[in-house]
Amino acid sequence: MEYILIIIAAIFANNIVLMKFLGVCPFIGVSSKVETSVGMTGAVTFVMVIATIVTYLLQKYVLDAFEIGFMQTITFILVIASLVQLVEIILKKVSPSLYQALGIFLPLITTNCAVLGVAILAVQNEYNLLESVVYAIANAIGFGLALIVFAGLREHMDMVKIPKAMKGVPIAFVVAGLLALAFLGFSGLG
Repeated sequence: MEYILIIIAAIFANNIVLMKFLGVCPFIGVSSKVETSVGMTGAVTFVMVIATIVTYLLQKYVLDAFEIGFMQTITFILVIASLVQLVEIILKKVSPSLYQALGIFLPLITTNCAVLGVAILAVQNEYNLLESVVYAIANAIGFGLALIVFAGLREHMDMVKIPKAMKGVPIAFVVAGLLALAFLGFSGLG
């Protein structure tokens, strides 16, 4: 039951993008096309889950063991940066089209505070390794859900008549705010 609560809370009630406002940069930057959003979701999921596993182990067996918890943030950032480089190399070999589509946004995963936030929150919530992995996967699904829904809405907005002053970023922020309000309806579940 605990895992189900973690999953529901992370995906809907405490959505990492819409409720905690972590990962807003790729949320706004990559959400112009659904295809790119799906690719970004996959890359972020991989990095988020692997980073959470590695950072959990580092926290438990190195930082806590040697009482150097003050090094948590810098250690976690270095782990995430290394993992992003790994994802970049893999995408370049496996899917050059997705690599090209993500462009500048792939290195942005390094500074995606959602990845760092999930790793830190898993430690702060005192989850065990399995709970941390479930938490990371659920947050990645929540991130992907928000990103893909927002991308679909933005694609639809390109086909409708919008006043000139509201085209582009202004209407995107309005729609993102409305999407966050929609997810606020799930707040009683978490």
